Amino acid sequence: MQRTLDIAKSRQMDHTTQEQPANPNELQVDHFATANLPTAYGDFKIVAFKNNKDFKDHVAIIKGDIKDQEGVLCRIHSECLTGDVFGSLKCDCGPQLEAALEHLEEQGQGIILYMRQEGRGIGLANKVKAYSLQDQGMDTVEANLHLGFDDDMRDYSVAARMLEYLAPKSIILMTNNPRKLDGLRKAGIPIDERVPLKITPNVHNKRYLETKKNKSGHLL
Repeated sequence: MQRTLDIAKSRQMDHTTQEQPANPNELQVDHFATANLPTAYGDFKIVAFKNNKDFKDHVAIIKGDIKDQEGVLCRIHSECLTGDVFGSLKCDCGPQLEAALEHLEEQGQGIILYMRQEGRGIGLANKVKAYSLQDQGMDTVEANLHLGFDDDMRDYSVAARMLEYLAPKSIILMTNNPRKLDGLRKAGIPIDERVPLKITPNVHNKRYLETKKNKSGHLL
């Protein structure tokens, strides 16, 4: 009888251990779904991820075979509804996304991580509020600081975990932003080199690009 009770107790303890949730303070990024994505730029795959840090749905756009490959072309692109969808001329986000897709198609291989970090992490509504301050004469950095935010609130730990899942051996990062290089390298992502992604300025975004260069250290 005692042996039966001991076995039952052991099984109960095993069950309890299995049911215990993961450490809520530990970053967890999980693959959610993968699908084909034919586009005007070429045929890609789209991979959706869930995470327990910002609880936003981030996606990877994939071209070709990237697993265990070295020097895979990669762009970390922060969501910009106004630029990516509505074609805003106040920034260079839409043209950068289009150029990145074109580069992946030309190379036949690559990754774009589309991160839901609107307005450098301040969110869409605050971004529109920052736009209104820019209409009054502030630049992008001044507007963010005026609203009580840092000039750039983005974090690249979730992006790094997405790359770990996709498993390229190393990447070539398409960016003008040294913070992306630093953020990914600190998270343990091997980066072979950086390649610029430059867009011809227009009358509406010239000051925006100058602010990126002079205040945010972008390599333009």
